[in-house]
Amino acid sequence: MNTFGSHHSRRAVDTATEIAGPQSHFVRLRQRSVVKWRYRHTVLALATVAFFATMAARIAISPVVPRITESFEVTTGTVGIALTGMWAAYALAQFPSGVLGDRFGERRVILTAVGLTAVASLLLAVSPSYPTFALFAVALGAGAGLHYSVATTFISKHFDDIGRVIGVHVAGGPLAGLLVPVAAAAVATRYGWRPALLLGAVVAAPTFVAFSLRVRPTEPERPDQRMRERFALGPLVRLLSRPEIVYTTVLAVAGAFTWQATASFLPTFLAEHHGLRATTASGLFSLYFVVHGSTQPVMGWLSDRFDRDAAASLSMGLGVLGYGALAWGSGLSTFVAGVCLAGVAMSWGAPLQSRFIDKLSAEERGAGFGLVRTVYMLLGATGSVVVGVLADTAGWTVGFGLLAGVMAVGFAVLTANRALRLGL
Repeated sequence: MNTFGSHHSRRAVDTATEIAGPQSHFVRLRQRSVVKWRYRHTVLALATVAFFATMAARIAISPVVPRITESFEVTTGTVGIALTGMWAAYALAQFPSGVLGDRFGERRVILTAVGLTAVASLLLAVSPSYPTFALFAVALGAGAGLHYSVATTFISKHFDDIGRVIGVHVAGGPLAGLLVPVAAAAVATRYGWRPALLLGAVVAAPTFVAFSLRVRPTEPERPDQRMRERFALGPLVRLLSRPEIVYTTVLAVAGAFTWQATASFLPTFLAEHHGLRATTASGLFSLYFVVHGSTQPVMGWLSDRFDRDAAASLSMGLGVLGYGALAWGSGLSTFVAGVCLAGVAMSWGAPLQSRFIDKLSAEERGAGFGLVRTVYMLLGATGSVVVGVLADTAGWTVGFGLLAGVMAVGFAVLTANRALRLGL
């Protein structure tokens, strides 16, 4: 009896284990998936906040330029040289960012970018002279420039639908463009330009702490490869010469050219060419950033749901309409519509950056994405110069009409690839 009872008890335990075992296994799998879900969204959120921080530090300078020129007794053009150096350093840092991410791991590079942003912002605020201010501005651009490329490849490792998450990440920049100029101007009015520039450090410092605490250490992709090998000219030229990379880079240059010109001149264009009051022009500029930032994730989702080129075609097609309305339209309602369409158009980054990631192998993404981003950003930076010169020599209609033409060229290239089935 005892033996039977013992055997029966064991059978009961075994049966219970067989029943409970799969349930326990299911619970464990579910717990793991929940943890994984929470972690990857933490990565995305903190990477986006880090991009906001690196953009905020740069954007905070523009509203206080008149106070800086007065303080250092220099011209606006002289301060413009420092800002040009800052943006050029930002563009040039994109490629080294990817290389360093492959060599040391993405987490270290992102933390370095945010940390340098905080330090450079602090140094800018206490600059004793214009030469030191210019030097620290370039340092800010170089430090902040280490973030974006490596952060994009980092978050792409955690998600399958990368278009939408890249759109969320990109939205950190327009959000900074919306919030920071207003805050910097308010602080400068009450306390002066130096405290206004401290906003960059105020945002970057807690971001650094949060990222270091919440994001796990990352393993480098190429920890043993010598840095000199990654900068060898031959492989870089071969990567940039691939037809699908050339095609995507041409589209990205068109987008970056238009974005740079819009960010530089939209309020001035609306005030000087269309005669809007400065407050109205500034309000429309804020509206542009609201639309730009809010539609980035949507455009990324569309590129995941349908096609990268379809989403890019939509953005650039709307750009033709938007910039056309701004250049040749009249009336406040037309300008509001034009600004909204331009904001959607400048969400080209989500589908095109996702396209770069698609076309690069896992081993190439770190350095490769940084390389193509450096190329298209440097070429796109000419948008400010070209449109500014055209506005001076031929008028604002020609200057902003050119932006409609650039969007039309991008749309035509996308259409030709699809219609002719080029497979790029």
